[in-house]
Amino acid sequence: MAWAVAFTPVPRLLDQGADEAGAWIVTSGLPGENAVDDRWKADPATAVCAIGRGLRALHDALPVKGCPFSWSVEDRLAEIDRRASSGLLAPAKWHDVHQSLDVGQALALLAAAPPIDQLVVCHGDACAPNTLLTSDGRWSGHVDLGALGNADRWADLAIATWSADWNYGPGWEAELLAAYGVVPDRDRMRYYRLLWDLGP
Repeated sequence: MAWAVAFTPVPRLLDQGADEAGAWIVTSGLPGENAVDDRWKADPATAVCAIGRGLRALHDALPVKGCPFSWSVEDRLAEIDRRASSGLLAPAKWHDVHQSLDVGQALALLAAAPPIDQLVVCHGDACAPNTLLTSDGRWSGHVDLGALGNADRWADLAIATWSADWNYGPGWEAELLAAYGVVPDRDRMRYYRLLWDLGP
């Protein structure tokens, strides 16, 4: 947040610390409501368009050059491999679409990463709850940037569209992608959803 706030609307870090109970931060607020507030669940067309536009604005605003963080396939796969070797992957907890895979099959699919379509600074958790909307249905900012870093834009888009299904019901994927300004890329969406499912 402290890095991104210079480029795009995110909470401003005011204080942080850690003690025996855990870590904590204090931030400024942003205008708007969570995109899964009851009001927006009742108006998914407005919400998904705002999420798509907001994600595009974030990708356009954050500079890849000089970004000190990575969310690359290579870094994420290294962590997944570490967890796999420690027996920490739990296929039973994976999404239904991946339930037919065992760990070896999933890792083999992830080894064949698609080439990068467009390198951006990704949000890292582009689920609907992490976009805020103003009362007139426009995006006003993003929260929960703990995984922010350079990656293919489809790493975010795959999860943003998946989240639209989870939060608003099926059928909103195309609207979100249209609001972002891109046509669906099914291969990249499948890949990055699997990568997400196996992540920590």
